[in-house]
Amino acid sequence: MPDTVLWLRRDLRLHDHPALHAAAQAADGGRVLPLFVLDPTLLRAAGAPRRAWLLRSLRSLDADTGGALVVRHGDPSQVVPQVVRELGASSVHVSADGGPYGRRRDDDVTGALDVPLVRTGTPYAVGPGSVTKADGTPYQVFTPFSRAWHEHGWPAPAGPPPTGLRWARTVPSEELPDDPDLAGVQLPAVGEHAAHERWAAFRDEGLADYASARDRPDLSGTSRLSAHLKYGEIHPRTLLADLSRRRGGGAATFRSELAWREFYADVLWHHPRSAREYLRPGYAAMAYDRPDQEAVDAWREGRTGFPLVDAGMRQLLATGWMHNRVRMVTASFLVKDLHVEWQHGARHFLRWLCDGDLASNNHGWQWVAGSGTDAAPYFRVFNPVAQGLRFDPDGEYVRQWVPELAHLPGAAAHEPWKADDGYTGGYPQRIVDHGEERAEALRRYADVRG
Repeated sequence: MPDTVLWLRRDLRLHDHPALHAAAQAADGGRVLPLFVLDPTLLRAAGAPRRAWLLRSLRSLDADTGGALVVRHGDPSQVVPQVVRELGASSVHVSADGGPYGRRRDDDVTGALDVPLVRTGTPYAVGPGSVTKADGTPYQVFTPFSRAWHEHGWPAPAGPPPTGLRWARTVPSEELPDDPDLAGVQLPAVGEHAAHERWAAFRDEGLADYASARDRPDLSGTSRLSAHLKYGEIHPRTLLADLSRRRGGGAATFRSELAWREFYADVLWHHPRSAREYLRPGYAAMAYDRPDQEAVDAWREGRTGFPLVDAGMRQLLATGWMHNRVRMVTASFLVKDLHVEWQHGARHFLRWLCDGDLASNNHGWQWVAGSGTDAAPYFRVFNPVAQGLRFDPDGEYVRQWVPELAHLPGAAAHEPWKADDGYTGGYPQRIVDHGEERAEALRRYADVRG
């Protein structure tokens, strides 16, 4: 009976796993070897929180397979064929990867194999590239994509692992490395079971209020599932199946947020260069300043003098995560107040975010920078003070992450310059005048737009 290899990447789970079912079916009574390759190309770009999450997720998956997970370190185009030879496998099964590097890597592995590389399913409810206009061209704007995505639909969850599944245990595995030094970063529970527990808690306790609470960084109003989705510890089909049985604005809004994730993956599929280059090429002519290292360091470390910006950047460094509303505000500050090109910020976020996803992160930055999918975002310059007063009205989020402002009550934490004792805790003065920099940003955008 033929053995098969299940090469895992962004699908670190056993439930709702189409590629696992395909591997078991191809084995036809044989065994399936679960393999993960620690790829140096991907690890180099990941900071300590993201690497730690991955390693913990792999340990969790290894436990769920009864210790059958095989881990190897190296170039997949060399490692995967070697494991196939050691096992005598008849095929390799994967969840298709739609990212630029993943597509090239899988083509290289296909060329190096003497057996088929079978792609079944993707990390998305609808595979990137599947939803197009009537003429076959891709959507450029979210709202029509979202409508078409809903109309297209998606398969039902694949269910539990196949009945009679047997794991291959004849190929040696390397030891997983220890977690990197997290320098005090506290990660939540990781792995498939943690993902399902987190979803169940949010579905039952937070979903109803999601539409109104999701923009409030001072509340626990978001699902916190982004990193679980990033590593495929839970599949969006599973979430959508649950949402189909729910009514109300919270379920509809959460479904829309999943559609945004799918939209950005679709954009990257059709425009792979947009991972690093301008989606709207005309904005490459935008005048940016040479990065002022002192100012950029102040942004990275949460010392800009703008409380909401600093709270967000400190949350990132302390937890490997940042509230999405605050991600937009901090990104806008770097690009439009400090006039630093978006790629610098996108790299910093990808390094430190546990949920660092190339499509969502970099296209989110392009949206803020005005070069992304939105038809006319150039005039959006987030006012960090107004955003703080609106979405953290009692100052709780700022006081949590900026202890130098803990003595200021309520909304006063957003404007320490208005309080006689605003700076007694050692909080820094503002490094720029937002009004002046907003006007300068709009002038530069006007130049680009002719």
